Amino acid sequence: MMTYFIVFALLIALELCYFKIADHFNIIDKPNERSSHSTIVLRGGGIIFAISMVIWSLTPFPSPTGEGSIMLIAEYWPFMLGLILIAGVSFIDDVHSLPDSLRMVVQIASILLMFWSIGLFGIDLSWWLRALIVVIALFFCVGATNIINFMDGINGITAGYGLAMLLPIALLNRNMGFVEESYLIVAILGLLVFSLFNFRPKGKAKCFAGDVGSIGIAFIILFALGKLMLATQDVTYIVFFLVYGIDGSLTIFHRIMLHENLGQAHRKHAYQLMANELKMSHVTVSLLYMAMQLVVSLGFIYLCPNTVLAHWIYLIGAGIVLAVAYVLFKMKYYHLHEEYLASLETK
Repeated sequence: MMTYFIVFALLIALELCYFKIADHFNIIDKPNERSSHSTIVLRGGGIIFAISMVIWSLTPFPSPTGEGSIMLIAEYWPFMLGLILIAGVSFIDDVHSLPDSLRMVVQIASILLMFWSIGLFGIDLSWWLRALIVVIALFFCVGATNIINFMDGINGITAGYGLAMLLPIALLNRNMGFVEESYLIVAILGLLVFSLFNFRPKGKAKCFAGDVGSIGIAFIILFALGKLMLATQDVTYIVFFLVYGIDGSLTIFHRIMLHENLGQAHRKHAYQLMANELKMSHVTVSLLYMAMQLVVSLGFIYLCPNTVLAHWIYLIGAGIVLAVAYVLFKMKYYHLHEEYLASLETK
């Protein structure tokens, strides 16, 4: 426990040091007509997520076998290399925009390194079936990473949703042991440190996560989720990502219907309509998304029978309920966003 307390204090100190650096080098986020905030805020505070994992990898946490974690995490080094690579490029992109093609290449390379650590390349299947699984998993991870990045638009939502994903994974890990417990605890500590400076009322955040934060925490969570799926041979645990998945994918589909450029910034996610057009506080919206995902995930763990059929029924049923709720919400309130866009054209 003392080790975790020291790590928590160190992460706070390092976050404060980053604020000094960001302020000195003017690493800031200026609001525009697509933003959900109205004041200049430091960008890149989410770098603490990658830093927390670096500290974890170098700290000899006690383990059930009595060995230090440094001896146990040799299998994690490809993941760590991928995290440093993807977080580093994302941070550079936060400071100076990089080509989309370069960022995509780095994402793919980093995710393949993650797969190496997870053990996906070594599963006992024919080479073509293994290759197919890798391609499908790569498509999912790239999509999930970018959806988590797209959803990072208001105070507290990245930290809150990150906690809503990691806590159920940590609950399962206590009995199943598919990933080092200290890994999950330190990742949660990183989210809590970031929350101290970001999970605040509208316009009051000290910092934003930036791409380095949203993509970094996505990478950290997807690694743990991948370990869980491989340990159980059950892909329905994507239910832990369901709320974001529904909002992100249906918003992309909506924008395709509107013939919009998907690379252009926008404010069409359901959470953005809540925060902007409906004037709900950022904290309220973030807590709502966090609560919805926790309800879905905990229901899956504690209420759903532990069978393949039941898991699939629960996943599909929950997905349909969330999708219908999304569509009904958009049908009722999207006209407010159209009025907002019209007001911009008249200025």
